[in-house]
Amino acid sequence: MNRSQRLDPLLRVTQQRQDNVAKQLAERDKALTEQQQRLDMLKQYADTYSVTPAGGTLAPAMLANHVAFRAKLDTALQQQAKAVDTSRQHCDVERARLMLASRDNKVLEQLAASYRAEESRVAGRREQRELDDIGGQRVRAKAVSESDEP
Repeated sequence: MNRSQRLDPLLRVTQQRQDNVAKQLAERDKALTEQQQRLDMLKQYADTYSVTPAGGTLAPAMLANHVAFRAKLDTALQQQAKAVDTSRQHCDVERARLMLASRDNKVLEQLAASYRAEESRVAGRREQRELDDIGGQRVRAKAVSESDEP
């Protein structure tokens, strides 16, 4: 078995690893997009709720409810912003893992290509030697047959 053929199973494993990491990155990107959409929706809702109702004055109980609800919205916004940051960090980690997996795969592919090129050169030299031997045998055979003729 050639050295390049010995690398084929390893190449398959590294390619599969790279594919798996790429899938995980896609999932993390999707999660980040969803988290960001939730944050945007919360911001829109908070912006519409921050406007005081028509008339501009509220009863003390209504004002207390409004302030309490606004505080809950602010807390939800902070939590969602943290979730977005966490998702972004996970994406960055997966992106780095994908770069490493891609680099590993590329190195092995280059090594296998180098081995294949060397094997091809060796095979070419072997063929040339065989052709040279065949040519030499014909020349010797012709020389022997010419020397046998009177």
